[in-house]
Amino acid sequence: MRVLLIGANGYLGRFVADRLLADPAVQLTALGRGDDADVRFDLATGSPGALTRFLDAVHPQVVVNCAGSTRGGARELTRHNTVAVATVCEALRRSGCGARLVQIGCGAEYGPSQPGSSTAEDAVPRPGGPYGVSKLAATELVLGSGLDAVVLRVFSPAGPGTPAGSPLGRLAEAMRRAMQSGDGELKLAGLGAQRDFIDVRDVARAVHAASLSAAQGVINIGSGRAVRLRDAASVLARVAGYGGSLHELDAPPGGHLRSAIGHPRPDSDHAAPVAYPYPDGCGSWQQADVRTARDRLGWRPRINLEESLADIWMEAACRI
Repeated sequence: MRVLLIGANGYLGRFVADRLLADPAVQLTALGRGDDADVRFDLATGSPGALTRFLDAVHPQVVVNCAGSTRGGARELTRHNTVAVATVCEALRRSGCGARLVQIGCGAEYGPSQPGSSTAEDAVPRPGGPYGVSKLAATELVLGSGLDAVVLRVFSPAGPGTPAGSPLGRLAEAMRRAMQSGDGELKLAGLGAQRDFIDVRDVARAVHAASLSAAQGVINIGSGRAVRLRDAASVLARVAGYGGSLHELDAPPGGHLRSAIGHPRPDSDHAAPVAYPYPDGCGSWQQADVRTARDRLGWRPRINLEESLADIWMEAACRI
């Protein structure tokens, strides 16, 4: 099976590439902006015609698009997340290759949801920020393209390679600095937010399964379980061997909360207000309904959050 992977050097793309290369039946070609791509092409500025000529030459059976941007202003996000996908869709429509498209979407397309609920694919998307809007627009382009296509809405990816600027990456870096300096207290905000974390290697498995399947439409990829960021901090402290305390800057009214990082608080406080929102426009809670992935892709998550966090910590600890 000839697969064209776009964005192979990105956070998710690297693991998707590894997963596809592990399949002896896959012949992989990487397209991207970096020097180490098999073919250099910038989706945000390249023309559909140029991409069509390449598709006709390579004749892939599957195109996987992991390219995109999570940072920047609305204009930059639109260019890299929406215009780029429009280029891919138009090129595939013009090409005679007839390739299947696997597009990587995100849970931020849904926007805020009711605490305690699981978001299914038929939920009405209401993204709460420019990133989610740009990704939702890309999804709509794919769904309206008439192509053989599936969009995997990935919730909160975690594990090796987690960007230092992400919430889990910042948490690991703060803990590294505290341990390096001998600080017995961490002062952090936004720990009340709850997210559905999914390991990047499980995401790669889902992409591989989607490439081989005939499934179309939108499919959620998550763990199916929301985890409070302060509880993730507890797990991270345990695997790191940090015994300090946590000073939560967004504690509920009534005083500052000081709790040992190694001992998560009971679940009854999940609805506590968040003074510093998790920066994805999804409010205080997000949890995926992943039954469609199980039923249509035969996929289930395998890697638990503790293993993901241990890998994040190993990378952070190497910077000590």
